[in-house]
Amino acid sequence: MSEAGVEKIEKALKIDNIYAEGGFRIVHHIEQALKAKTLFQKDVDYVLKDGEVLIVDEFTGRLMPGRRYSEGLHQAIEAKERVEIQRESKTLASITFQNYFRLFDKLSGMTGTAKTEEEEFYKIYGLSTVVVPTNKPILRNDMQDLIYKTKKAKYLAIAEKVQELYKNQQPVLVGTANVEQSEILSEVFKLKGIRHEILNAKNHAREAEIVASAGQKGAVTIATNMAGRGTDIKLGSGVYDLGGLYIIGTQRHESRRIDNQLRGRSGRQGDVGASQFYLSLEDDLMRIFGGERVSKAMSALNVPEDMPIQSKFISSAIEKSQKRVEGRNFDMRKHVVEYDDVINYHREIVYKRRREVLQSENLESMTVGYFTELAKNIVLQHKNGSTFDYNEILEVINSISVSRDLKVNLDQLTDIVEIEDLSMFISDYFVVEFNRLKSTITSHEFNSVLRFLYLNTIDTFWMEHIDDMGYLRQNVSLHAYGQKDPLVVYKQEAYLRFKDLLVKMKFGYVSSVFKAFSAK
Repeated sequence: MSEAGVEKIEKALKIDNIYAEGGFRIVHHIEQALKAKTLFQKDVDYVLKDGEVLIVDEFTGRLMPGRRYSEGLHQAIEAKERVEIQRESKTLASITFQNYFRLFDKLSGMTGTAKTEEEEFYKIYGLSTVVVPTNKPILRNDMQDLIYKTKKAKYLAIAEKVQELYKNQQPVLVGTANVEQSEILSEVFKLKGIRHEILNAKNHAREAEIVASAGQKGAVTIATNMAGRGTDIKLGSGVYDLGGLYIIGTQRHESRRIDNQLRGRSGRQGDVGASQFYLSLEDDLMRIFGGERVSKAMSALNVPEDMPIQSKFISSAIEKSQKRVEGRNFDMRKHVVEYDDVINYHREIVYKRRREVLQSENLESMTVGYFTELAKNIVLQHKNGSTFDYNEILEVINSISVSRDLKVNLDQLTDIVEIEDLSMFISDYFVVEFNRLKSTITSHEFNSVLRFLYLNTIDTFWMEHIDDMGYLRQNVSLHAYGQKDPLVVYKQEAYLRFKDLLVKMKFGYVSSVFKAFSAK
């Protein structure tokens, strides 16, 4: 936010200082609203369908129904698009794909485009990438990129090429980066009188039907990244003699892997085919590479807008640019894993405890075992020098056990001056109270209730811990300004918070047991 922006928001909310009075939550929601407005684009990152905001997978181009952005971002987008704002989702559990895959004893995979990502497969999973030769020689003609000055010139050139192929009845598959781009091209094709199919996240239900006919004579298909990946586009009768399926890429993707997936739609199983990428100096990746310099050079040489240039130097530079972006994206994913490895340790311990509770036929002994630990914890937390804050201790005990029949009074506590003796007194009180509650119900039912209460306590505190660790991760980045490694700070803080979590889980569980039976 700019200073003017902060001032405007403070005026609207009638607050002198949003950072002081509003607190983190208001600032967080403002930042999410800014993200929704500026960084998330309709028909690129999401689509509107039946009054609902649906996320589009940036790699496959498919819709992800049921998936929602977290931390209020999805609600901000719903507000932006003026559709019904649904409740903010609560994260019950989370895990990265990397740590999920690591749970398997054996890990392997097969894909036609793994080679460009082999470093990541090795560093994250310890897997080497082996290239298996194709079943038949590849006959596809992969031509050098055509580079235009503007996007408009690029789209017109694509339309002219498609019209030429359409007249010759050679099937064409035009790959686009997003829904918005596919619809722009569709309008251009309509003006040119080119009959075509459009395959994107808005009509994914017809994917199989569209892909099945994409290799027939005269077929023109505009598709996002979802273009029938993992299937062979079968060539129709006589198409082989026309040159096979012609692939047109409308821009280079940040990842070479996705470009290769588009090219790989043609030339399957020894078929003939061709591929050509059309780029413009206004494309996102070209701007990263430095398209402005090339644009100035083209203007100085009076190169017409509709005249493409083919440059091995620029094509090579684009590939290097893609490698840099891939490297940056890998570093970001690796960074996510490094942070998730910390909470993954917490996850393993909590889930192990959860399994023990689920499988245990006798939770009574486990519960009684907590009393000594909790009693000592209460005493140590309220020790002032050589004496104790008896009033505070009494308040904690009575807040945990709400028995009407058995109450500890202050005189009983003040007579005890040793830590061990006071801890034992409190622990014995909990045992007596626990046995009294146990006598009101059958042993089997008692264990079932204990299991339900323990699982509920674990899940409640674990959800809070996930949110807490998320906020911690956002905040530790500021330590970089103080020349501290944020990851090291995160690990230190996470350790302390996890120790606190385990204690809170036991306190919460014991308290819920006493309260549940006392209420009964």
